[in-house]
Amino acid sequence: MPVGRRRNWWCEPVRGGYKWWYQSLKNAGALPVLPGIEGVAHFIAVASGKGGVGKTTVAVNLAVALAQRGRRVGLLDADVYGPSIPVMLGLRARPIASGGMLVPPECFGLKAMSIGFLIEEDQPVIWRGPMVSKALMELMGKVAWGALDCLVVDLPPGTGDPSITVARCLPKASIIIVTTPQPVAIADVRKAVFMFRRLGTPILGIVENMAWFCCTHSDERIPIFGSGGGEALSREFEIPLLASLPIDLALRESGDLGEPLTASQPEAPASQAFARLAERVAKGLHLAPAE
Repeated sequence: MPVGRRRNWWCEPVRGGYKWWYQSLKNAGALPVLPGIEGVAHFIAVASGKGGVGKTTVAVNLAVALAQRGRRVGLLDADVYGPSIPVMLGLRARPIASGGMLVPPECFGLKAMSIGFLIEEDQPVIWRGPMVSKALMELMGKVAWGALDCLVVDLPPGTGDPSITVARCLPKASIIIVTTPQPVAIADVRKAVFMFRRLGTPILGIVENMAWFCCTHSDERIPIFGSGGGEALSREFEIPLLASLPIDLALRESGDLGEPLTASQPEAPASQAFARLAERVAKGLHLAPAE
């Protein structure tokens, strides 16, 4: 090493990645159970290593599909910098404070919470990592989620503080990885898979979104973003491919209108695909049949 140059101990590359840093996170262990989530049986964290793959659309419609099947479901927007769930659920009401806890608003059979409920619509969140982690812990621990079969957590893209905080605060969480078929998305999603495996957080399966498009004049599937990426990722990591979802204009429009497609058009082909996804997720988590 040249004289006068100091190697950064925190990012010293070793075979297999930044071994010391990941090991320190694992050694830190899980945090005590937060009071707001004591009654939650299962946690489903929807993640991706890449933005723009439709992760929030998957999280919202999966949560609604689970609720439609008799599950008690909560939906937490952990994307502090870009909260989209208030728009996609059409919710504008602020949570009510009661007994030192926030009571989450409800719609489409879900309890929902987002930082977007607590700030002005156009207000940016300009926080560093520790503030983001603290906010996430409060959205989990100081919200009266009550008794839930599952809490779906919509993580932001990437492998930063929010994902690490959720992994530590929710040791029972199961991860669903969302990707598109194209190699540029797969390359970043692979990093997310490696991160969760390093942290010891189980990955329930992969959802390949935007897998194809069918125009109104033909039933031919057009692979706009390529094909086979989700299946290849599934084989590489031996993780189940839970669903391949099409590009669907109605799915996009329903999200912009604040009416999830699974709620507004439950018989639509994309809604049926989410219904099958919900069944596979319930089976993977060994959820008891809904009464």
